[in-house]
Amino acid sequence: MELSLVITVFNEEENIRPLLAQIRSALNGFHYEVILVDDGSTDKTVREIKKYADERVKLVIFNSNYGQTAAMAAGIVQASGDFIATLDGDLQNDPSDIPAMLDKLKKEDWDMVAGNRKNRKDGALLRKLPSKLANRLIRQLTGVTIQDYGCTLKVFKKEIAKNLGLYGELHRFIPILAVLEGGRIIDMEVRHHPRQFGTSKYGLSRTFKVISDLILMLFLKKYFKRPIHFFGPLGLLCFFFGSTISFYLFVLKLLGHDIWGRPLLILGITLVLAGIQFLTFGIIAELIMRVYFESQHKTTYHIKEIVTIAKSMDHAMDDAGHPLLKQVVQA
Repeated sequence: MELSLVITVFNEEENIRPLLAQIRSALNGFHYEVILVDDGSTDKTVREIKKYADERVKLVIFNSNYGQTAAMAAGIVQASGDFIATLDGDLQNDPSDIPAMLDKLKKEDWDMVAGNRKNRKDGALLRKLPSKLANRLIRQLTGVTIQDYGCTLKVFKKEIAKNLGLYGELHRFIPILAVLEGGRIIDMEVRHHPRQFGTSKYGLSRTFKVISDLILMLFLKKYFKRPIHFFGPLGLLCFFFGSTISFYLFVLKLLGHDIWGRPLLILGITLVLAGIQFLTFGIIAELIMRVYFESQHKTTYHIKEIVTIAKSMDHAMDDAGHPLLKQVVQA
């Protein structure tokens, strides 16, 4: 299988028939499969899929609404293609962009090509403006310079897609997860269409979720494999200032001053306790990381390629012009 399309749908009954028609037209000549994951739709979405699907379509039906991230993860697990593409089921992404993205990924040897929605057809105030601000903030904080984090249309190599580790609502941060897996990523402009049927499932209510997930991404990107480097300096800093304040108050006490009830005393004790807590968190997090990697036989590195250079020794000469003898080394 060359290509697997993973499409998550939730109450998109009117979009199913034109979506499948667009895919057939765009990918004519490709050896592909379509994996549709229904995220607990309450309308006729499942019935429409069964009605218009062909032998290339595989339908995964959730028994409840688990969210787009879980649906995308389930679809990727079911995918068998060497390359995996993800897109929304609302007809705003254009499947005809996939061949060009796949070609770019193959020829330039990228691990992921992400879509950048050109002339985005969404509301300026409620969708486009918050999205631009969020994209800029994410780029500055993470250093991953994808222009459009909200575009679902992406094409991956199978090895990257299968190891993204999608949990919670992290589908918005797939480019960062790909980088964490050692992937080389790039974006390219893609078409974007206005929604014709149904209603959008997104709104301003997700802002706080995005900020919370961004904090998690920053931690995972910088300190996932060495959490003590995050908690350790915080703990030492708090402990140092707390100890300094406590020593100062101790000297005042020896000099006969009354220190009981001073806000500075409470601050010093709090900082000492916070320092101990941060250091403890760091040690516990380090132990958890070791259990995580060792119990699942994971490595803390990713090998891109191993190259073995085999040269004939039959006529090899040393620097003095004397023939070199073959050596056979046995373990």
